[in-house]
This record gives sequence, C-alpha cells and structure tokens, in this order.
Amino acid sequence: MNNTNQVIEFIKEIENLKSVTRTAWTKTGRRESTAEHSWRLAMLLMVLEEDFKDVDINKAIKMSLVHDLGELYDGDISAKLQSEDDNKSHMEERAMKRMLTTLPESLSGKVYDLWKEYNECSTKEAKLVKAMDKLETIVQHNQGKNPDDFDYKFNLQYGKKYFEYDDVLKSMRNIIDKDTNDSINLKNK
Repeated sequence: MNNTNQVIEFIKEIENLKSVTRTAWTKTGRRESTAEHSWRLAMLLMVLEEDFKDVDINKAIKMSLVHDLGELYDGDISAKLQSEDDNKSHMEERAMKRMLTTLPESLSGKVYDLWKEYNECSTKEAKLVKAMDKLETIVQHNQGKNPDDFDYKFNLQYGKKYFEYDDVLKSMRNIIDKDTNDSINLKNK
C-alpha cells in the first residue's frame, strides 16, 4: 500500500468523529459532534494568530485537529463526569495507537506527537490549544439550545487555570464568563 492509500484509509477511519457526540448542543438543539468542535477550535486558533505572535499557529491548528482523535472509538467523556479513575487517558492513547496503524510510520508519529504534546500541555502551542479548547466548549454551551437541567455554573470554573498565564486569554475568559452569567440569569428568569 502506498502513502496515498494509507492516508485515504486513515481519513475513512476517522470519519466516525462526525458521529461522536459531546455534551454540547447547537442553536437548533442538535448534539454537537467532536469533529464540529475540533473544526471550530481550529478556526478560533487561526483568527487569533495576530494576538499570539510567539506561538506557532500552524502547529497549534494541527494540534487542535488531532487533540480529540482519541475519542474515536470510546466517545467523549464530559468534563463534568470525568474522574481520576475513569481511565480516559489510557483509553484515548489506546485509540490513538489503533487508528494510527492505518498511516505510514512517518505520518503516524507526527500525529501522535502532536496529540501527546497537547495532553502534556508543556509547550506554548499546547497551552494555547488547551485554553481555546475550553473556551470553544463554553462558547458552544452559551450559544446552544441546551436541556433544561444544563449546569451553566460548572463553566465558571471549567478550565480556568489554562487562562491564567496570558492577558489576552484572561480577557477572553472574562468575556465568556460574562456570557455564562448571562445564560445563568436567563435560565433563572
């Protein structure tokens, strides 16, 4: 099999991310897919390039596209439901290794390394992607047509630590926290 065939097999394999749903809803009340979340996260990073000149935005965009690939087989576990004992990272690593067998080694290594870097959150790019991952999720929660029992208050603390190292991120966090408080107030009326 040449690289072209392997790349097509990989793209076929990850198609399921379009069907993996998250605990986020669109404006029409349809559950958002992991693929939709990753796409909007990549768009968010692209339009932030001017604000983060010291970050390799192209690398960050690539990282955003692979950051949730580990949800391919076992799905998304809501942050609200996650615990230390849920084996999420082990399950996702196993999924990554399984899906990457369809790619040539040179490509699978690049994809895996980006995914690992995101999860370790030790580089400028990974820190920015982690913060924007949380931001995109909260924005979707505030925009979406959510179930009546949706817990907006959870978002006021969700991922807050990832915004603390940069003034632009702090400003963005203040905006989405205001939006979240507006959503809470609307719900309580």
